[in-house]
Amino acid sequence: MSQSDQVLRNLLVSFLKDANAHATFEQAIADFPSDFYNARVKSIPYTAWELLEHIRLAQWDILDFMRNPDYVTPDWPRDYWPKPGQEADQAAWNATIEQIRSDLQVIQEIAANPKIDLMSELPHAKGYTYLREMLLVIDHNAYHVGQLITLRRALGIWQG
Repeated sequence: MSQSDQVLRNLLVSFLKDANAHATFEQAIADFPSDFYNARVKSIPYTAWELLEHIRLAQWDILDFMRNPDYVTPDWPRDYWPKPGQEADQAAWNATIEQIRSDLQVIQEIAANPKIDLMSELPHAKGYTYLREMLLVIDHNAYHVGQLITLRRALGIWQG
């Protein structure tokens, strides 16, 4: 593996899990009070759990797209957000977070795997590369982590 390839892989893994220039997923969910999982703020159209579930669903979709030659695109936006009115209890909150962590770990493993050419097209998706999909996860997750922190501020439960 070339030095530049290793540098790219290290950067991808870092941006998938570390703070760099923004708060991490772990910081955004730390000490989140269960009374606020489903709380709404008038000017914000989602709850904290709805945001987390959206992150989980979108991240899973991208991971599935990278690995599954029989991938079928889910219906946008219906399949990328929880059903309207659906709420989370402690078990659902924890399950969502654990799935985000687990899928993110798999994406980090793909990024670090020298047997995978990050610049190559996905075998089943012309024009789409592993690198593109990883950058999409990084961008999408960072965007919604920022929204989660904004929501926490609006709810008065952000200590950062």
